[in-house]
Amino acid sequence: MLAKVISCAIVGLEGAIVEVEADMSPGLPSFTVVGLPDAAVQEARERVRAAIRNSGFTFPMKRIIVNLAPADLKKAGPSYDLPIALGILLSSEQLYADVSQTLLLGELSLDGSLRHTNGVLPMVALAHEQGFSTVIVPETDAKEAALIEGAKIIPVNSLCQLVSYLRGEIPAPEYHPGESDEYSPPPSSITDLAYIKGQEHVKRALEVAAAGGHNVVMMGPPGSGKTLLARSLPSILPLMTNEEALEVTKIYSVSGLLPADTPLMRQRPFRSPHYTISNAGLVGGGHWPKPGEISLSHRGVLFLDELPEFGHSLLETLRQPLEDKVITISRAQGSVSFPANFMLVGAMNPCPCGYYGDPFRPCTCPPSLVARYQRRISGPFIDRVDIFVEVPHIDYEKLADDRLGEKSEKARARVKAARSRQYDRFSGTKLTCNSEMTPAEVREFCQTEESAQSLLKAAMKQLYLSARAFHRILKLARTIADLENADIIKAYHLAEAIQYRPRTMV
Repeated sequence: MLAKVISCAIVGLEGAIVEVEADMSPGLPSFTVVGLPDAAVQEARERVRAAIRNSGFTFPMKRIIVNLAPADLKKAGPSYDLPIALGILLSSEQLYADVSQTLLLGELSLDGSLRHTNGVLPMVALAHEQGFSTVIVPETDAKEAALIEGAKIIPVNSLCQLVSYLRGEIPAPEYHPGESDEYSPPPSSITDLAYIKGQEHVKRALEVAAAGGHNVVMMGPPGSGKTLLARSLPSILPLMTNEEALEVTKIYSVSGLLPADTPLMRQRPFRSPHYTISNAGLVGGGHWPKPGEISLSHRGVLFLDELPEFGHSLLETLRQPLEDKVITISRAQGSVSFPANFMLVGAMNPCPCGYYGDPFRPCTCPPSLVARYQRRISGPFIDRVDIFVEVPHIDYEKLADDRLGEKSEKARARVKAARSRQYDRFSGTKLTCNSEMTPAEVREFCQTEESAQSLLKAAMKQLYLSARAFHRILKLARTIADLENADIIKAYHLAEAIQYRPRTMV
């Protein structure tokens, strides 16, 4: 007898419907899975066999063939365990049920219980779009699946419970999100700006960057506070909107990094990979591509400490996602695109010893070594940085001062107000902040007063700025004006934006 059960696969960050066909015929006992299954799917045979027996059912001693269609789509992961087991029970006539409008997901334990499955959110979203009436998921994934409004979620904890439900022996355990599912951000362990002594101009630069989603590079001697300042940036970033939170949650769900007690991520990601990271780890990759660090920092911050220590090829691969806000990974089987709309924050020393240009400690590096070290950061890469700020040595008097600076809460309020102006400005478009503007939006929204135009003209001629730098200065000036609730860009807004431009370091 032939039985069909519907499941789902993950391609990139999107789902794809998979039909699980189970056929049983007389002959020597065998269990074959076809349809481009990977090793995890092939191993499902032993998990399914043990789960059926330990759940009190009979595993048929016949010739069993399970086909995962479409056959040209690679099937990976253990999420096909439950649909395969149910298909065998239907095909062996141990169960009679109509599951044509039901999508099933779940990994089986040997005792028949269900485990957590990665990528539940995009798969449930696809099922809802395709019009499936019911989605059956492991009980541990019910909160995540319920993020898709309008989807009927049936959480089950074991194969035995699912069969009892399909037989009508127990009522449908439909999941309804409650108030307890509305998660507020957990107590933050990130650094408050109030506890960072001095460096007021750097704090201002970080506030401007947070308000418009701009990229930042900080340069200074060791111990000046670059890493601490970067780690304080999340404390002034606003919470994500519902749409942004769903985008980020989908990425973490597919990657298997979604916290079990946090079905919806509200805090913006902060990723800080070590400079020994591989190319695939940073941009994503693998035989079947998975999101890398730049996608895991989507809508958040990607912090690269010791920026010149990252390989030249690694930094150059960031140029395309910094411009396009998306990364495309091509393989022989096809191309996969992942979102990569992140704030880049870099920290670097001016030379290998770290004290080039420091007024207190002499640099021990020869000039040729300093130049070679700084040339690790290419001109095209630096041209994509909106804010370049120097972090100088901190005096003893500032470090010993018991007074606290301005708290992050106040800076976050200003950033939130500036972002609100940008949301209103870009309503009806896919843009969310000033850094995402194209030249068309720059022309429309970055109106300057006459004196500001004269200043920009002089800066372009004297600093030999590129066309990209021209547009980035205007976008940065627009953000500075938004922080002051100004409708037009004034000369002093533009002057501050120009002084943040990256300059020749040696």
